Amino acid sequence: MRAYSTQMEAARKGIVTEELRKVAKKEQMTIEELMSLVAAGKVVICANKNHKCIDPQGVGSMLRTKINVNLGVSRDCRDYDMEMEKVMEAVNMGAHAIMDLSTHGDTRPFRRKLISECPVMIGTVPIYDAVIHYKRDLHKLKAKDFIDIVRLHAEDGVDFVTLHCGITRKTIDQIKKHKRKMNIVSRGGSLVFAWMCMTGEENPFYEYYDEILDICREYDVTISLGDACRPGCLADASDVCQIEELVRLGELTKRAWEKDVQVMVEGPGHMPIDQIEANMKIQQSICQGAPFYVLGPLVTDIAPGYDHITAAIGGAVAASAGAAFLCYVTPAEHLALPNLEDVKQGIIAMKIAAHAADIAKGVRGARDVDDRMAEARRTFDWEAQWQCAIDSGTAKRIREERQPEYEDTCSMCGKFCAVRSMNKALAGEHIDIL
Repeated sequence: MRAYSTQMEAARKGIVTEELRKVAKKEQMTIEELMSLVAAGKVVICANKNHKCIDPQGVGSMLRTKINVNLGVSRDCRDYDMEMEKVMEAVNMGAHAIMDLSTHGDTRPFRRKLISECPVMIGTVPIYDAVIHYKRDLHKLKAKDFIDIVRLHAEDGVDFVTLHCGITRKTIDQIKKHKRKMNIVSRGGSLVFAWMCMTGEENPFYEYYDEILDICREYDVTISLGDACRPGCLADASDVCQIEELVRLGELTKRAWEKDVQVMVEGPGHMPIDQIEANMKIQQSICQGAPFYVLGPLVTDIAPGYDHITAAIGGAVAASAGAAFLCYVTPAEHLALPNLEDVKQGIIAMKIAAHAADIAKGVRGARDVDDRMAEARRTFDWEAQWQCAIDSGTAKRIREERQPEYEDTCSMCGKFCAVRSMNKALAGEHIDIL
């Protein structure tokens, strides 16, 4: 039997877990450095004790920025085999987490398959599952039903759960008073809000938070404190509803740490680029350095079909300012369930954002691959370039489809290539252009 319940408890007791040892090696940190961060709540290692095949990762602003991929079936798109194909493609492309956001059918077999086969972190939003698991309309569910679903997901081996604990009945009055353009755009948050409105009761995830903490402690499930009031458009960014909820999430973070339960805090959303850094710093202060998990942020509202780009721009700014975990956004955002190509484009865009941010904030070893790429480009070592590329397949395909006449050029510059000319000039060789 383990001498600890959670990774946080182990770190506080000075116990070196196998997961901590592996993460320290990946992050080029000493065990002592990482242990102090986990003990303080500034790094989480999401690893449910029932997720046996997990390859653990650390999430924290001083570590490499991690990427989450949202997947799952809906009433309109019910192909679990296709979702599993997307999952494996995402894992192969370097995603660090998969969130199963399924909202149709019997979700448990798919969830269990994910946990039994996927080495990355698995996350869920239990309130989605409550309605379809019990096959009852939202208003007919009891508070206990929601808590029981959290336990079910914990037992299955889910590594982190998004729980919208920060909105209360007070939020109902705030939303009505402040007249947001987009109201609540969080799917889970809207369900909690609707349930409170229909039943007259308090948010069960807030009211029974201590019971939830006991469940998470038992299975070592990390709580991802959902931001129900995240802005869904630029006009709602940094408003009273968002900031007031963040203050409550800071309080809930402290309560979780008192029970050695690991916590991430979720953030925006849609946000003008000039507000992102300030939001990251406010979160770090209010939540005392708990890892910040952001959706984008999307820096404009007018790019449907290209929201993977708007999110990557915001994600790079957010991560360089302290966000630790970026949720990918695909070209299908706001439009449809993403297909396999959408998933790929979303992952690539967010990997670029994460890597750019890691270089900016000086994460150990982050720029090494860029330096290798520069050397490979200078020497026209194409194979080395493919090895360095974030998406080597696409890079290689473009060159092969547009082959130049000479190997030490590309089809754009030809013999006008600056790199070629400089190599020859510095070597004292004749530079032939025509």
